[in-house]
Amino acid sequence: MNSKYKELGVDVKKQGIQNFKSIINNISPNAFCVINKHGDSPTQISTLHTDGAGSKPVQSYLNWKETGDINSFKSLAQDVIAMNSNDVNCVGIMPSSLVDYIAINPDLPKQDILKSLSFGFKNTLNLLKKLNINIDFLGGETADLPDQIRTLDVSATVYGIESIENIITGQEITEGNIILGLSSSGLSTYETKINSGIMCNGITLARHCLMDKSYSQLYPELTNPGKKYYGSYKVDSFIDELDMTVGDAIISPTRIYSPIIKKILSVLGSNIKGLIHNTGGGQTKCLNLTKNILYVKDDLLPIPHIFKLIQKEAKEDWRNMFQNYNMGVGFEIIIEKDSVDTILSLAENFKINAKIIGKCLKNKNGNKVIIKSKYGKFLYT
Repeated sequence: MNSKYKELGVDVKKQGIQNFKSIINNISPNAFCVINKHGDSPTQISTLHTDGAGSKPVQSYLNWKETGDINSFKSLAQDVIAMNSNDVNCVGIMPSSLVDYIAINPDLPKQDILKSLSFGFKNTLNLLKKLNINIDFLGGETADLPDQIRTLDVSATVYGIESIENIITGQEITEGNIILGLSSSGLSTYETKINSGIMCNGITLARHCLMDKSYSQLYPELTNPGKKYYGSYKVDSFIDELDMTVGDAIISPTRIYSPIIKKILSVLGSNIKGLIHNTGGGQTKCLNLTKNILYVKDDLLPIPHIFKLIQKEAKEDWRNMFQNYNMGVGFEIIIEKDSVDTILSLAENFKINAKIIGKCLKNKNGNKVIIKSKYGKFLYT
């Protein structure tokens, strides 16, 4: 079955980024994100990382149009903080500063939206500060782009610095290492609402297959010309299995893993062999880490209902679902077996569901992922 992503014109594998790799100064090309020497220091490295909320702001816009609640935009701040912070955590760095970038169509109530986003940044950063994650907000940029942006786009950039001996490159991943998964859904000790688990990837497909087809006519600014919504759910359609409305499930904020990862790093340090944030690429994100490893995932965490709903309504192939979505495992920790119980205990303290989801084996020719599920066995290279 062809992927609905292709029909929507979405480049899931982001193939164009290869054009930039030759000009990137990266001291560890197979690490999760780019790291570099910190100036002339022989003992420190730094990272500068940027990411956005994808097309989730479009869903926030629809939720606002249908409910009148300007706070529909607030959680986008957590999304962009999480998408960046979680990524740099994967190389053992905690971000120290952040700037944002908001591109908006000025026909929207700009001041109200920016106020909502500002409130979201303040709340999220204050929460992290209470959890000993100190990120300074250093401003950013807002652009009025009526000819380019029909609604809005929200992104951020973070900076972090760390001692070189604490960096995690993934190069030490070896046969026999255990893959431990942290859930993307539920309610952790530092969250105030149940999380659907969707994070920020696959929102385009989710919007198109779930949202009622009438929205395309009511709000043509939601989609590309010729690409219409074909779902049957309204923004306020409540589904028991989600324990929230469909509209809220799609904009459910990306979980920030920094509090638990910081604790894990402080306790286990060099025993951590690899860290993976399952964003673009879903359950195949680990393919980018290190070389010549076969990642066998044969016991994933339960799949949150939002992904089952998307698969059912889009009639998307399960193979593509595992490649496009986190499918309930938002973060992976690769460790030796004797460290498993420690991490499981720490995860329990944060009320984040965690379990062993697989193992690492040697592979001769590049990286591969095998996913064994009730929906089939899938091999990715």
